[in-house]
Amino acid sequence: MINKSIGREMLICQCLSKLPLEDFDCPLIDYAKTKLTTKALLKIFVAAQLDQWSSYEHMTEKLGAYPKLREEIGIQDISSSQLSRRINDLPTEWVQTVFEKIINKVKILTEEYKGMPHGIGRLNIVDSTELRLPKQLCDWAYISKDYHAVKMHTRLVVASPDVAYPDKIIPSTGTVGDVETNILFEESDATYVVDRAYPSKNNLMDWQKRNISFVARLSKSLRVFTLEEYEITHPSVIRDAKVEYGISKDPVRYIEFVDEESRVYRILTSRFDLTAEDIMDIYRNRWIIELFFKWTKQHLRFTKIWSTKPQGIWNQMFLALIAYALSLIVKLETQSKKTSWEFFRLLQTYLYKPVCQFKKSLRKKPKKTSRGRQKVPIPNKKNISFGNVAMVKEQKVKKNKTAERKLGNY
Repeated sequence: MINKSIGREMLICQCLSKLPLEDFDCPLIDYAKTKLTTKALLKIFVAAQLDQWSSYEHMTEKLGAYPKLREEIGIQDISSSQLSRRINDLPTEWVQTVFEKIINKVKILTEEYKGMPHGIGRLNIVDSTELRLPKQLCDWAYISKDYHAVKMHTRLVVASPDVAYPDKIIPSTGTVGDVETNILFEESDATYVVDRAYPSKNNLMDWQKRNISFVARLSKSLRVFTLEEYEITHPSVIRDAKVEYGISKDPVRYIEFVDEESRVYRILTSRFDLTAEDIMDIYRNRWIIELFFKWTKQHLRFTKIWSTKPQGIWNQMFLALIAYALSLIVKLETQSKKTSWEFFRLLQTYLYKPVCQFKKSLRKKPKKTSRGRQKVPIPNKKNISFGNVAMVKEQKVKKNKTAERKLGNY
């Protein structure tokens, strides 16, 4: 639970105290860097992610406004140029180690979670997201004449219907294809869920050789050879069969289904123990990682880059996910039933308030449990007042003659 140590009454100080930074207490790491240590630097940038600080100047303003925060971080005064220089020089391997350690804390808190219901279990969803960069300043991220970008290849663990977290990422330039990141697929009790970019013949055979469970959408170029047809038990399923592909002699399961817009999905899976409907549900849950990418870009200012150099951007990727994991740890420890966005919004609201006020707000029950019967308001244009300052011109409503003719036929 949240610790109420003396000097750490503020919620943001409590959050930063949870960071596993004990490896950076060694004085040799920061030799001749006494003003801004690596430990302090990491805390500053995690705080910037949690509170959505928009620039280096914004960081220095926030730190100057809160003495207790500076005390927790361990600094007296800092300049924006120091922050900019140090984030580019900070070895990404160090930040990656902090990320791995804080993810281990999340794993401990979620070790009893059983994943998705109906025997599906845990899912590992693998996908990537792009971060577009200014082409004038980032020639090293060239993809095409008008497009410069980097990628964050991510493995997202779905521990329960309400809890998902990234446990491994691979930063890369935008020219690295998803199919090349097979290192993200490791032996696990979870089922890997991927889109068409990942299941090449070589990758599929490698997964089967290592007994990795998977549900993968196929591209049209991969041909399968039917060994046995299964009975279809769901109206959306077109085919359910045991098949082989390429030179592989290890059979897999092939399912075709259509969605509400009549789009056809070709799925290859190693899960013979589930129904075709369960396989469809597993693939539909792939959308969780798209929501995760959207969440990080919106609420952690992931699209607001702090650097135009590769190492600075790789560091930002890991620091953003450290902040996400930190928020999730607090959510799990407080046993909050709020959604990730509701909890994070409340966390940001109380960052500079005492912890007791934050915990009280979490326990607060809504005054109204139901919206009840909602009356649709009838617009009354005669009562609209435009005042005496603005210029107003009445808009003429065009009649829809086609709709009138159709209505006249009934």
